[in-house]
Amino acid sequence: MNMGPEIDMKSLTMAGSHSTPTIQCDPARGLMSMQGDSYPENSFEFFDEVIHWVEQFLQQSTLPLQLELRLIYMNTSSVKAMMDIFDLLEAAYEQGRAVSVRWYYDPENERVVELAEEFKEDCTFPFYIKPHDE
Repeated sequence: MNMGPEIDMKSLTMAGSHSTPTIQCDPARGLMSMQGDSYPENSFEFFDEVIHWVEQFLQQSTLPLQLELRLIYMNTSSVKAMMDIFDLLEAAYEQGRAVSVRWYYDPENERVVELAEEFKEDCTFPFYIKPHDE
């Protein structure tokens, strides 16, 4: 088995700000985590690198990919970017890849729960929505 591409995959870390989530992509663990608010001025520019990382990971690695989300607020364009990421996961899942999402939420933030539920409806891969204290 050729392990070359596994080695080439780079980690991606983006420090959060008041309007952008902290994002960590760890290819060795097959884990991408995102936490915080997401309303950057240009969501497509902000998420472009993340979407590219997910595409690269799905092409180059054979490991399962898990997304761990602890998002508080997302603007409309962030939601669209997240849909693009979930579409990549869905396509990979249909090809037999192991992918999953775990979305942790604050039980007092009903809006985020509703958003997570809406995303989940469009996905056939494992998608867990849990209170963040679990």
